[in-house]
Amino acid sequence: MTNMKPLTEKQKDILKFIEAYIEEYDYPPSIRDIQNNCDISSTSVVKYKLDRLQEKGLMNRDSEVSRSISLNTETKVNSISVPVLGTITAGQPFPLIEDDRWDLNEMDMIDLPDNFSYIEDKIFALKVSGYSMVDALIGDGDTVILEKTNTAKNGDMVAAKINSENETTLKRIYKEGSQTRLQPENPLMDPFFYPSSDISILGKVVAVWRYNPINL
Repeated sequence: MTNMKPLTEKQKDILKFIEAYIEEYDYPPSIRDIQNNCDISSTSVVKYKLDRLQEKGLMNRDSEVSRSISLNTETKVNSISVPVLGTITAGQPFPLIEDDRWDLNEMDMIDLPDNFSYIEDKIFALKVSGYSMVDALIGDGDTVILEKTNTAKNGDMVAAKINSENETTLKRIYKEGSQTRLQPENPLMDPFFYPSSDISILGKVVAVWRYNPINL
């Protein structure tokens, strides 16, 4: 996981163009090539954007040498950026930042593989505090990736909001008649029971993020 700012669409376009150009011609494009093919207003703007990409460790360039661009072998262009919206407790229910206080410009972002792109407009991330989900391989300090939804099947792992308390928790959910059971994945902890009408689902966990995502 990284706190590096996500790539802009123009930065992604530049990297994709450089990669395709090198593959076709076996040598890198010139600054003018990038300007003309990536719809950039001037060569000075191209140089600025290349400097930012170099700072991110995605490419190397010698400003004194023509056609000196090289991409790092581990450059990953095809990714999506997901906001980390706050912290959720894997333990006792805990307040979560309300939607209207989420300022995406101020949020940490993480980059995920683009195989999540089919739900890109519906996913967000939360940092985990607590140990109630350890048997699901989710520990304190991990980050969970959630798909925004208000429905879930029994056994799904969800961010559940207890409306009467305005608090949230990370648990497996089981609807049992008029009650809903929020089940920890920790044998030392008891489940929580609430009236089903008092529970709202904020999102369903689709992956866990440490250094690499672990699909659930």
